Amino acid sequence: MTVRIGLIGAGGMGRAHVERIQNELAGGEVVAVADVNPDAAGYAESIGARYFPTGPELIADPGVDAVIIATFGKVHAPDVIAAIRAGKPVLCEKPLATTAQDCLDILAAEQEAGRKLVTVGFMRRFDKGYNEMRAQLTEGQHGYATMVHCRHRNPSVPGTLYTTRNMIDDTAIHEIDICRFLLDEEITTVRVDTPRRSSNAPQGLQDPLVLVANTASGVRIDDEINVNIKFGYAIECELVMESGTVRLADQDHTILRDIEGDRHAICRSHIDRFHDAFNAEVQQWIRAVERGEHAGSTSWDGYAATCVVDAAIESLEHQGREVAVQMIDQPAFYAG
Repeated sequence: MTVRIGLIGAGGMGRAHVERIQNELAGGEVVAVADVNPDAAGYAESIGARYFPTGPELIADPGVDAVIIATFGKVHAPDVIAAIRAGKPVLCEKPLATTAQDCLDILAAEQEAGRKLVTVGFMRRFDKGYNEMRAQLTEGQHGYATMVHCRHRNPSVPGTLYTTRNMIDDTAIHEIDICRFLLDEEITTVRVDTPRRSSNAPQGLQDPLVLVANTASGVRIDDEINVNIKFGYAIECELVMESGTVRLADQDHTILRDIEGDRHAICRSHIDRFHDAFNAEVQQWIRAVERGEHAGSTSWDGYAATCVVDAAIESLEHQGREVAVQMIDQPAFYAG
């Protein structure tokens, strides 16, 4: 069976998914593209796909089996809910939605449908390094977790399109989710600190930020969000346990030695750094669609991350006050 995939959102992330489905993965074919930008019609034609001006039109097409949503987060919810009501599995790029209420509406629609249809694009869950860290903790040889140190560094961001809020809801949300994944528990409180502002930051952007959070068991998480650091895209994470630590390896594959010293190439974007994780995520999703199953993160994971984001933004707006994360109890539908 070839899964006939419809793509909603033909920007950089959407096209990267098309590229991997066409050239690196098995079992899927992108047969339709929807985007409000009419220029996307030419792109759809170039890959042999049908073009639709809106997501609901693509979702309603009987020739589409499953949907990838790669639009801006604030417009995700209507298309996710439409896909659920059409009974079509959907891989939605993070965030699931930008408000907790939109996420709750998605949870309600999915529970009404009676089956899990939504996978959220938290690709770090498929990264080899993070999974090795999680295995070390699960094995228990070094005791339980006490702290997690995270660093999220971008070379630059588009100044006119990227806001201080985006540093949390578009960037730090990755660390929020991966810490939930590593620790297998919810984040209960959060605060956001504002260090000395970098002169590299575009006007109006408070960069860097430091997000500090606590989990239900008391694990302390700190996350440096530094998005105009110039030298490259660098993701770091160290998990501290009672009698040992484990951290992500650096991104070197080969090391050049010359008169300048020892050095290795540094990734320039998330697409480079997490290429293998993206491939593993989308491949697993395609195979799950083939089998009529669900795989990967759930709508609950998307909701939980958004609730932490909401609390972090409230903290930012109140000069770093610690804020409790407000969440409903997890429905039995999502347990396990």
